[in-house]
Amino acid sequence: MLELDDLDRRILQQLQEDASLTNQQLAERVFASAPTCLRRVRHLQEQGIIRKQVALLDGDKISPSLTAIVEINLSQQSNEVFIQFERLVVNEEAILQCYRVSSGPDFVLILQVSDMPAYHDLVGRLFTATHHVRNVRTFFSIHRSKFETRVNNLLDAEE
Repeated sequence: MLELDDLDRRILQQLQEDASLTNQQLAERVFASAPTCLRRVRHLQEQGIIRKQVALLDGDKISPSLTAIVEINLSQQSNEVFIQFERLVVNEEAILQCYRVSSGPDFVLILQVSDMPAYHDLVGRLFTATHHVRNVRTFFSIHRSKFETRVNNLLDAEE
């Protein structure tokens, strides 16, 4: 884990709120010079702390979709089978998030498809016995009241 100082944390906090800030705007908000700010952001990118900058879209305004939270239990609990399943799902565009969890299912997936036939197609391709899937339990979202992408407590984590 890389050590971050107060300035790094302030930069990251601001970028999580609005990554479209110009370097000058960012520098003003974090009380640093523009060259220092630019150098710090590049370093954070090189270190992989800033993985990428994206635009968050409101999918409901673009096209209707179906969001599902899926619990997966595998028939074998070996590291090799877990890794094989992870490789399978991370290459699937419809799967937005994949978590290996404990004390319950083996995996929890967040996925988004256009409709129920698309969901059934995905289930048929990915969640079959040939991929060591023993049980699938799916919850369909009917309303999302909160969605955040930030890493919390950046400013609280000072050394």
